Amino acid sequence: MDTTTTMAPLTLLTTTSLLLFFFLASFAVDVVIAGGGGGGYDDGGDGEGGGGAKKPHVNHGRYKCGPWVDGHATFYGGRDASGTTEGGACGYKDADGYGAMTAAVSPALFDNGAGCGACYELKGESGKTVVVTATNQAPPPVNGMKGEHFDLTMPAFISIAEEKLGVVPVSYRKVACVRQGGIKYTITGNPSYNMVMVKNVGGAGDVVKLTVKGTKRVKWTPLQRSWGQLWKTEANLTGESLTFRVMTGDHRKATSWRVAPRDWTYDNTYQAKKNF
Repeated sequence: MDTTTTMAPLTLLTTTSLLLFFFLASFAVDVVIAGGGGGGYDDGGDGEGGGGAKKPHVNHGRYKCGPWVDGHATFYGGRDASGTTEGGACGYKDADGYGAMTAAVSPALFDNGAGCGACYELKGESGKTVVVTATNQAPPPVNGMKGEHFDLTMPAFISIAEEKLGVVPVSYRKVACVRQGGIKYTITGNPSYNMVMVKNVGGAGDVVKLTVKGTKRVKWTPLQRSWGQLWKTEANLTGESLTFRVMTGDHRKATSWRVAPRDWTYDNTYQAKKNF
């Protein structure tokens, strides 16, 4: 029996099978890479607004802290933070959950309201640190002091410096905001003029763009900043479940699918399931 003539076809068949296997494996990997790992935020929707298409937004990693730079801090309000939680330039109210560790920030950091909701870590000369949320606008930098001005609540100030000092040099950096639960949307106004307050935003914390979509007649509609973190639109949003899409200052986006039910009403807050 001639083994040479019988082994050649078998070797050819084995080589062909291996090549086919590696081709199919490579194709499968390509499909997984193309179709998965988007990291977009979907708050329980079923593809509404995209016809079931893949969500267009991705989470480009976690928010990265900024560099330490020089600044200075003062304080305002009572020792229990009274007088700092109502009527601020960002529009936040006492019930919005930011607590006592907040700050009014200088005009450059406030940025006409675009800086509302951002978080900063401040370090005093003692080395003690505190993390605060920007909820108000402070006066310009104090004469003779370096960098930007943070007007802290009393509880925040005394956690890094002595009350008697009044104004102190600090180092500060922008950091990720850690929030409990999802993004919140408070809707006020009327069918001809809607106001939406965005709060409890994680990651970068600030909001630079907001759009809304309904389930029927309302297509993706950009809202305009009214003041602080209040956004407005004259589109009639009533009678439809609402989806909001938020973009933060680091250009990351989160979509809160159908966060407001079809029978939503004014003067109520609706919370998404997810956050940054």
